Parts: sequence; structure tokens; C-alpha cells
Amino acid sequence: MASHPIPDSKRTSSGGKESSANSMMGQREDDSVLVMRTRRGEREAFALLYDRYSRLVYSVALRVVRNASTAEDILHDVFLQLWQAPERFDSSRGNLPSWMAVIARNRAIDRLRQQRVSVDPEDTVLYSSCDLSSEVERTTLVDRVRELLRTMPEAQRRAVELAFFDGKTHAEIASETKEPLGTVKTRIRSALIAIRKAMEP
Repeated sequence: MASHPIPDSKRTSSGGKESSANSMMGQREDDSVLVMRTRRGEREAFALLYDRYSRLVYSVALRVVRNASTAEDILHDVFLQLWQAPERFDSSRGNLPSWMAVIARNRAIDRLRQQRVSVDPEDTVLYSSCDLSSEVERTTLVDRVRELLRTMPEAQRRAVELAFFDGKTHAEIASETKEPLGTVKTRIRSALIAIRKAMEP
């Protein structure tokens, strides 16, 4: 897995004394406190957050890009962003692991989009249709979409989840679900229309 993104930080292996001490300290402080300390430039607090959520971020990225090296790059980028701009996290609008998972998923999907520049525009991932200004807004969007998905038929919900949360193209979804491509496109298109209408002010 990628190395700790902050230069000159003194870290040991997961079985080392420093890591054990960090874990014990982390149990006494919740995420919001550690983020606040990170905003003050405290490397120890950042290291605790890295220990808590690096595996989550890596797993989310790997699930989308299916490439260990690329997932490690995304892991590094996500935590570098947390270190450089921790104020972007707003605890009043969601919890830290969800926020970081959304960032990781967005970065991973962006990587896929860069690799798929020749794909038919109608076959792009669902998330590419969203143009939001911040990760916090994306987190809110994801929560709202999940609520709407619960009201849809299982087959339609599955198609949207594969596109929106896994970054798959329509063709990949058709292959995985053993459904005709036209059926998959129709399900996702009708779901998008329903979601957009439900989210209109």
C-alpha cells in the first residue's frame, strides 16, 4: 500500500510501539477532534487518521480502478488533500469515513474517465453527469441518491449502483448482469430522469 503522504513523519510498522500507541490514543479521540488537531498541523493526529482510514480509502479506490498502483496513488492524493485542506471536512454534514470514501470514489472515477476518452458519451459512468463544486456537496448528493434508489425496482437499482458507485460503463453493467445493453441503458436513463425530478428545487 502507498506510503504515508506526509514527508518526514516518523512511522513504524503496524506492529511497532509507535503504531500501538497511536491506536490507543485514537480510541480516546473522535474524528472531529483529530481533524481539528490536523488543522493545527499536528502530524500525530493526522497519523491516527491515516491508520484508521487508509485501508478504507484504498479499498474504495481499488474497487473502482481495479489496479493496485493506481489505487495507491489515489490513497496518497486523498490523504494529502486531508493534510493540506482539512477544513473542507464539515462534521455537521456527515462523518469523516463517508466523506473520505466519496473523495476516493470521485478520484477513482476521474482516473477511469481519463482512460476512457474514446467511449461513447452515452456509455460514460453515471457520476460524470454531476458537476458539483465540493466533496461535501457530493456526499450530500450520494446520501440523497441512496434514499431514492431504495424506492426503485431491484434490477434498476442494481444497474444504477454499478454505474454510480462502481464507475462501470453501460456495456460493463450489461456483461455483469447478463442483461441486454439496451435494457441497461433504458433502466439507467429512466432512473436518472426520476432522480433529477426528485431533486429539482
